[in-house]
Amino acid sequence: MVSTNKQIYNLGYILIIIMDGLIIKAKWLNKIFEGKKTWEIRGCNTNKRGKIALIQSGSGKIVGICEIIEVLPVLSTIDLEDNIEKHCITKEDIKEINYEKKYAWVIKNAIKLTNPILYRHPKGAVIWVKL
Repeated sequence: MVSTNKQIYNLGYILIIIMDGLIIKAKWLNKIFEGKKTWEIRGCNTNKRGKIALIQSGSGKIVGICEIIEVLPVLSTIDLEDNIEKHCITKEDIKEINYEKKYAWVIKNAIKLTNPILYRHPKGAVIWVKL
């Protein structure tokens, strides 16, 4: 029996159990699902690896899944400028990133759900949601 704090998704022939959801703005999710964005730039490290749910910020919906395969420290603005094709942040917008430390959460195998799934958003969750 699966505990109630896990979400189960039946993606056709694949049954996936996911416990964590990452909150991302819609414009970035679209680039992830198009396969253009493989780095999610964040101001902190994460120890999470493997399959996660993708949550569209402000929607109350799980809209997809992906895998986090590694986290890379991004040391400088030059590192970001040299890897625009991976994170899709424009050169102008890179200057607006105010994180003291920057990390690239490397993602792959993103799948957009045909029918997004509603979830209950816990008060105060801004990066991760425990599903």
